Amino acid sequence: MSGTVPSSPLLSVAGLAAQLSDPALRVVDCRHDLANPAAGEAAYGVGHIPGAVFAHLDRDLSGAMNGRNGRHPLPEAATLAARLGLLGIGPETRVVAYDDGPGMFAARLWWLLRWLGHDRVAVLDGGLAAWKSAGHPLETPRPEPISEHLPWRSAMDVVSAGEVLENLDRRAFQLVDARAPDRFRGENETLDPVGGHIPGAINRFFRDNLAPDGTFKPAARLRQEWQTLLAGRDPARVVHQCGSGVTACHNLLAMEVAGLAGSRLYAGSWSEWVSDPARPVAR
Repeated sequence: MSGTVPSSPLLSVAGLAAQLSDPALRVVDCRHDLANPAAGEAAYGVGHIPGAVFAHLDRDLSGAMNGRNGRHPLPEAATLAARLGLLGIGPETRVVAYDDGPGMFAARLWWLLRWLGHDRVAVLDGGLAAWKSAGHPLETPRPEPISEHLPWRSAMDVVSAGEVLENLDRRAFQLVDARAPDRFRGENETLDPVGGHIPGAINRFFRDNLAPDGTFKPAARLRQEWQTLLAGRDPARVVHQCGSGVTACHNLLAMEVAGLAGSRLYAGSWSEWVSDPARPVAR
């Protein structure tokens, strides 16, 4: 794999603090709890980064479930663009997404905006935990969003369940599963009705992208780790998945930080895969 490390899609707490008054900036709070979907919005109401608006994983950053498309299916692009426009995100808006800290939900918004063709987006490195640790204030009033129009064009590639099924024989790309190792092995599955993983997938727990302080590891370190994991594969031949297409975006972000852009997302992920009992499962 070749290429140089580009400017990072991460923004430091100090960097955000210095830009917070910029009217072209929109900060988006993406906090969420899979076990309590109302928790993120409630926490936002208690306190958030000044000027931030809130985006709900289920309501804003996912489409409707139909029982066959996973727990967090991709929304329709036009619907997503309109919703983000109502949050004040337009063509010239610079967006910074954050969550409690690890970046698993903020990375979802980062990827979705890139998918819409909007490149002016970054993830707050370390999230709200790092913001508070640095002594920066929170606010409680809800800001009034300025409605914008966000045009869209498909700019990030996705892979369908059918393509993943065909790949079991073709081996045209390498699947990387972002779930915890025990769930990858088929143990301690609590979110989906079937435990295990897609045959041929390899495991890279998304939290392995983080340093002990909760920020992302340095780009050079991530590059070395990902190149070792992928054994020389070109990023264009890598497809990320997880349980429902959320934490897979964290691995996509980590590869981008490492200068290894070009990988793709299987958005339906494990929860879509196991909705059809005819699809094979490995443990």
